[in-house]
Formats: sequence, C-alpha cells, structure tokens
Amino acid sequence: MEDLRLRGLNTSSTTSTPPLHTLRHARRTTFNHVFMVVYTCAILAHLYHHAHKLIHSTTLASFFITLSLFISDIILAIMWVMQQCFRVAVVYRSEFPENLEKVVKKSDFPALDVFICTADPYKEPPIRLVSTALSVMAYDYPTEKISVYVSDDGGSQLTLFACMEAAKFASHWLPFCRKTNIIDRSPEAYFASKHSWSSDAEKIKVMYERMKVRIENVLELGKVSEEYITDVSERRALSKWTDEFTQQDHSTIIEVLLESSKNKDITDHLMPNLIYLSREKSKTSSHHFKAGALNVLLRVSAAMTNAPIILTLDCDTYSNDPQTPLRTLCYLSDPKHQSKLGYVQFPQMFHGINKNDTYGSEYKRVFQTNAMGMDGLLGPNYFGTGCYFNRRVFFGGPSTFISPEVTEISPYNLVNNPIQSQQILDLAHKVAGCNYEDNTKWGFEMGFKYGSLVEDFYTGYWQKCDGWRSIFCNPKRPAFLGDAPISLIDGLIQCQRCAIGGIQVGFSKYSPITFGTRSMGLIMGLTYAYYALLSNWLIPYIIYAFLPQLALLNEVSIFPKLSEPWFFLYVFLFLGAYGSDLLEFIVEGGTVQRWWNDQRMWMIRVLSSYLFASLEYFLKCLGISTYGFSLTNKVVDDEQRKRYDQGVFDFGVPSPMFVPITMAAIINLVSFFMGLMQVLKGTNSEGQFLQMCMAGFVVVNSMPIYEAIVLRRDKGRMPVKITTVSTCLALSLYVLASQLLCI
Repeated sequence: MEDLRLRGLNTSSTTSTPPLHTLRHARRTTFNHVFMVVYTCAILAHLYHHAHKLIHSTTLASFFITLSLFISDIILAIMWVMQQCFRVAVVYRSEFPENLEKVVKKSDFPALDVFICTADPYKEPPIRLVSTALSVMAYDYPTEKISVYVSDDGGSQLTLFACMEAAKFASHWLPFCRKTNIIDRSPEAYFASKHSWSSDAEKIKVMYERMKVRIENVLELGKVSEEYITDVSERRALSKWTDEFTQQDHSTIIEVLLESSKNKDITDHLMPNLIYLSREKSKTSSHHFKAGALNVLLRVSAAMTNAPIILTLDCDTYSNDPQTPLRTLCYLSDPKHQSKLGYVQFPQMFHGINKNDTYGSEYKRVFQTNAMGMDGLLGPNYFGTGCYFNRRVFFGGPSTFISPEVTEISPYNLVNNPIQSQQILDLAHKVAGCNYEDNTKWGFEMGFKYGSLVEDFYTGYWQKCDGWRSIFCNPKRPAFLGDAPISLIDGLIQCQRCAIGGIQVGFSKYSPITFGTRSMGLIMGLTYAYYALLSNWLIPYIIYAFLPQLALLNEVSIFPKLSEPWFFLYVFLFLGAYGSDLLEFIVEGGTVQRWWNDQRMWMIRVLSSYLFASLEYFLKCLGISTYGFSLTNKVVDDEQRKRYDQGVFDFGVPSPMFVPITMAAIINLVSFFMGLMQVLKGTNSEGQFLQMCMAGFVVVNSMPIYEAIVLRRDKGRMPVKITTVSTCLALSLYVLASQLLCI
C-alpha cells in the first residue's frame, strides 16, 4: 500500500508498539477436517451404489431414474466439496482502535472518500440516503478528511434536494453527536430508538422531523417547488432540470454542497465535503449499471479529493458504529499487511428483520460464516457495501500498476486545488462523461469490473486474481445496518439478479474453476467457484423435489429398503449435511427457528430464483432476452409490514416465480398422502419409506404455501391464477411421469 505511506500514514513497527489487532483460528476447525474425511467416504460409497445400480438396470424406466439420481448426486457432491473450502481455515479477528493513536498520529490519518449510490427516489427513499450520509459524516474521524460523494444514477432533482437538506441539518447534527457522544449517528435510527430525550435532543428531533416532512412533501409533489428553495445557489442547481432533461439522457451534474475548507457547523468546526453527482447519460451509450456509476465516482473523487481510502455504501446502509474507520486503520496501518491489503470488508447486516427471519434475509452463511472461512485463506469477497478499499487496488495488482489515461486521477496524485476551482470541476465533468471510457481500460483492467450483474462479486474476484488479499472485520456491534427485503417477491428477484451475475462469471473465460484456481490457488478458487456456480443446485433440487414423489404416486420404489444397509447411508448423508449446517449456524449466533426458515428459503430460492436466472441466461445466450438491473424496493406499506412482523408469507404478487414452488408443494402433498394410504393398506411400505420421508420433508417446508392457498383471505394470499396454473402443470407432469415409468 505504497500510496498510504507516501501520503502521510507513518507507522512504527517496533516491538513496543501496542497491538492493533489479533487473529485466532476457530476451535471447530479440527472437527471440520475430520467430518470432511468421513463424509467424503460416505459420498464415494453412495456414488458407487448408484453406479452399481445403473449398470444392473433391467428396464428403461429404472435406468432413467438411476441415471437422474446419479447425475444429481454427482452435482451435489461437487457443490459439497466446494462448500467445504469455506470450512478449512475459519478465523476470528479482534481490533483495538483505542491503541491506534499510540501508533499513528491523528493528524496523520489518511483522508477518506465515501461513495453512496442511489438510483430511484421512489424505490429508495431519500430520507434513508440522508441518514446514511449523516451517519458517516459524523464519524469519530477528522471531519476535514472526510468527503462524501452521493451518486444519483436516477438523475433526480428530488435526490439533490434531499442532499441539500442533509447539508443544512449536518451543521446541527454533527455538533450534537460530538457533544453527546451518541453511538447511533444515523438520525433516523437514533430518533427511532427509545431514548430519554434531553432538551438539546428534542430540539434536534424537531429539526429532523421538519426536514423529513419537507423531503417527503417534495417527493409527493414530484418536483421541488419554489416554496422549498431558500437561496440563489439552490435555484441555480435545481434549474438544470429542464424539459429536455430525462433520466436516460442528460449532461453531468456535480454540485459541491459542503466544502471542508470553507463550511463550518454552528460550533465553528469544519464540515466534511459533501458532493452530489449525477453522471452524464445518453441513450446511445452503455452505462454498465452500478459498476459504471462506481467507476465514475472513482474518477470524479480522484479529480477532486483523491483520498487513499474509499468506503462504498448502498444508500440504505447507514453506519452503526462511529469508530468503524478506526477499526479499518488497525489493519491498513499494519506494515505486515500494507503491501498487499486491497480492502477491509465488514459484514452486511440488516435491521428490521423479524424475530425468526421468515425470508432468510440475514444470509448468515454468505455474509458471516463463509466470509470467516475465506478470511483464513486470502480474505472475503467484496459484498458491494460496507467495504473500505485502498484506492490503489483499482489500478492493477500489487506489483503491476496500471496507469490511468489522465495522471490527475492516478492514486498517487496529490490534489492541491480547492474542489470548487474551475480546473478541478472541469476535470471532474470530463471524467464523468458517458463516452470517457471509450477505448480505455476502465471496467476491464482498472476500476470496478464490467461483465456481470454482480459487479461486487466480480470486482472482488478479479482483485484476488491480481494478487491482492482482503480482511474480514466483524466486530460485536454491527458496523453497518441496511434494509432487508420484507416482501417475498422482492427477495426472490434480488436473488435472481445475483444468480444471473454468478452464471455470467462462472461460464466466462475467466471462470473461477479454471482461471481463478490458477491465479489464487485451488481452495480459494473453489470458494469463488461455489458462488459462481450456485445455480447448479437447481438440477438436483428439481430431481429430488419431483422424481421420488412421482415414482411414489406410481408405486415405484427407487431407494433402498429399511432392512438394507444402504438405507443407513442415505440417512447419514441427510443428517450429516443438515446437522453440520445447523451446528455452524448455531455456533455463529443463530437460532434453530431461524435456521429452519433459512433452509426453507434456500429450497424456495433454488426452485424459483435460480430456475428463472438459468432460463434468462439461456435466453440471453440465444439473443432472445436482455438483462436488466432491478432495484430492490425499499418502500413498504403498513399492511405488508404487519404481515412480515407476524411471520406470515406474502404471495400477493402473481409472479411466475411462485409456479414451480407451488407445483412442488402440490405434488409432494399428494404423493405423501398416497404413500400414507399404501402404508395403511400394508403394501410395500418398507421400499417406499425414504420416498415418503422426502415428500414429508417438502410438505413440512411448504406449510406457508398451503396456508396461502387454502386458509388466507388477505392481500398476501396465493393468487388464484398461480394456484390454477400450478395445479394444471402438476397434473400434466404426473400424467407424463406415469407414461414414462411404465416403459
């Protein structure tokens, strides 16, 4: 990290230096290794049993069934092996920010550029953006070294107005935070908590509520009317939204709302920089979704402030701990890590999740347990938010610097001119142009990477391939808190987008299976391959969700009998997989009920999001479809919130994603009761016991679906058209299977 040293971060490496951080390996590591060996032997035995049965098939139907199960179990085995790479070297870290000033002078702290991205004020409420911006502006960090950049990819004057209101409120909010030393620096979170208010707090709360009302009124009007414009500078800035201005076609807008060298708060302290940016858009140019917006932020910030550390945040992800940048410096200021440390990633965590996390929105494996496993190797992946980057990481590997086409935006350049000087603003507008990247290396060799809908995953992956490593910082108090989808369809659409992005990476010429394992080693490469190939779970899940149940309906046994030794192997494989997963979930602070809901949602996602992601990717390859970047809706009505808080599934939207999971629920329910009737009749129950157990397992997981079809009458019930279509398709599938099984 040469640029940090060159720009004032002087550290001491003497033996008397107090520790800034520690690392320890998880106690369960040995158990994980032993379990891997035992379970691998069981998998090999299971595959041998399939192969033996396949060779000795006597009918075409039995050959087809055995081959299908064999293929699905091979895929399950491959995915399991890749999953175990996260459990090879699980580590825990601790930081000691109280020791930081004993190692680094506060005056030597490096500058910090914060990137906040938003795109639609109606799906991403501006008041959330305001709270996020204020939470980082109020960090326990030299305010004159903080620059907050808001990227508005929707090009909305409503968002600019919200930022203007944030700049005014900040002059009161920042002194209040310093005086009271509160931990919740997001005003929305602070005033929503149950505090006993002081007189100062009451005054600030009144100011916040007035600001909130103004922003919401403007949002309802759809424009900033004259009554909300208070001075000439605001009128000048807002006048750029002319009749010709559209979201898809407009020139660059850069507004410096606060300048640290000029603006002071009510206590005469310097304020952070606050810059609004809406990059140039043209219908004839490709804009590369969020990755394109981040690259514009990277260049514009380099032209204006060029801080060596960059924090990226989603507009709804506010800072929950004012000491977060100090925790980051505990690693960035360590000489042992400086040369190759590309970024420090904090877990993505959420507020507002109900008690039992009905939709599995916590994503504990992705954002916590798997990240700790990757941290023991080369470090976690980039989650897209809550990440502190070394700016140098965007310009090639540690030993292969790629110089940008303009030296003024090099990570080594020092900005000496004021950010509102004409020279700086001209350069900032130039590098924000929609055609600036033409015939350059941006998005491919420099900056955030293009080529996948999940630019965060692809960027982190490339940086590891370039030779950088990362660190997972997971303090007890969450560093950041964001909004989780509380609508089932929103969560599934978000998952679909991630799945498509993973497929794009997995089947590219830079696939983690080939390029990744060569660049970063086998085990680390397989962790990225697991995420890139997540949609492969679709094949075994479809087979096990339908084939054994359809065979049961036709009184065909496909699994070992209770009296056969192979029966116990099936039981061990099932209990071993789910048991180890439950153990890891509980160890990392989860509950049994949350785990149960999480694995239920895993099944739902595979049969809906992954299925439609695979179809969309296939259609795109045929030139029939195009990818779109769908924002997660963060606006929730009261009735929807009430259902979510009660833990009730919301199927109110007639989405085709609900068809496959409803089909599976219907077929498994019918097959389970048909099998139960056969047991009561005493006909071949021993041979079909495992099939009944499998159908029963799906039935138990599908209880919310049955409830939504039969019992509920609220807006969240299953739409009649979805039930009708699913029933017809399930019946057609049963008829087809009956004919095939008779061959």
